[in-house]
Amino acid sequence: MSGASRPEIAVAAYHLRPGRVSMWQVGGYAVPENYIDAVRRGGGRATLILPGDDRPPVELLDRFDALLLVGGGDVEPSAYGRDPSDTIYGTEPDRDAFELDLLREADRRALPTLCICRGMQVMNVAFGGTLIQHLPGDDRFMPHGTPSGADELLHDVKLAGGSRIAAAAGAEVVSCASHHHQGVDRLGEGLVATGWSEDGLVEAIEREEGWMVGAQWHPEDSAAHDPAQQGLFDGLVREAASDGS
Repeated sequence: MSGASRPEIAVAAYHLRPGRVSMWQVGGYAVPENYIDAVRRGGGRATLILPGDDRPPVELLDRFDALLLVGGGDVEPSAYGRDPSDTIYGTEPDRDAFELDLLREADRRALPTLCICRGMQVMNVAFGGTLIQHLPGDDRFMPHGTPSGADELLHDVKLAGGSRIAAAAGAEVVSCASHHHQGVDRLGEGLVATGWSEDGLVEAIEREEGWMVGAQWHPEDSAAHDPAQQGLFDGLVREAASDGS
């Protein structure tokens, strides 16, 4: 651990375009507060790290006990060897590069890591996996909401018994807030699927070694009142604390 009484959790922020914040004439960087609140409830101290930081990940992550990747726009399809469909939105190539490098370094040093929604997709791509670019265009899949969250829906996810994510949630079936239009296609090397929605879409993945966990849904949305969802953040902080003990 970094030496603080509470584990230090690095939270990768994303861009805000100019005009996104009222009265601002420029853009910015941010993370929705419910991610931060969930880390704090779990006993961690959250610090934002930003795309464009010129320090290499090996240096940037030195002061942290764990890493959290959050939701956001689509991963640039060239990162996984595909051409973009006309449904791709919100790409940030510098954010992609930043987070891909962070994940590979976190894996190298076995830093506890939780990857949420887009974060799980970045995790899959980081290890050579691919993505389904638009779930609504594939009749194999049920509705999973839209990225804006305007029509967020709840659906059950079945978690693999004995998986890290099931242990953190304290359950093998969890009710999940879903608002995404992409998903895991081919799994990356060294990753295992550990959660599925009823249509067979992979909803959770983790590394075969170490505590690196991905959740396709948004546990931060309901963590304040659902212990299973808060459990993912508690698990991250607990692993961060034990990793440095």
